[in-house]
Amino acid sequence: MAIIEHNATLPAPPERVFSLLERVEDFVDYSDLIRDIEPLGGGHYRWHVHAVGMDWTFEVAITESRAPEVLAWESLSGVHNRGRYRLSPVPEGTEVALTLEYEIKNRLVEKAVNRAVRPLVNKVSQQILDRVEARL
Repeated sequence: MAIIEHNATLPAPPERVFSLLERVEDFVDYSDLIRDIEPLGGGHYRWHVHAVGMDWTFEVAITESRAPEVLAWESLSGVHNRGRYRLSPVPEGTEVALTLEYEIKNRLVEKAVNRAVRPLVNKVSQQILDRVEARL
């Protein structure tokens, strides 16, 4: 699995940041690449993403939600991925650390995606955190 990490500091306490991140269906408003997020119930969601010139659909389950410190998920279908937001209080507000792991099993698709995915995930992550910050 490839691992991507992204860190940012937001000027608000962890409780406020977490309350926005835990509303998964709102992520569609946080990134131009997320087309739709369907709540399926029980902490499960179907994501529709357009990235690297392709449409991607995958189901995700929230695997850990410990306010205001951790929000983690894992895919149940589609591109195998799992991620975790870890929130820590700092004097400036909240340090948000994203760790994302993914695996693509089709070698042809994997080559194309791997070239674009690191800057893409960093862009999307920054876009999400910038828009969360704007809502704070």
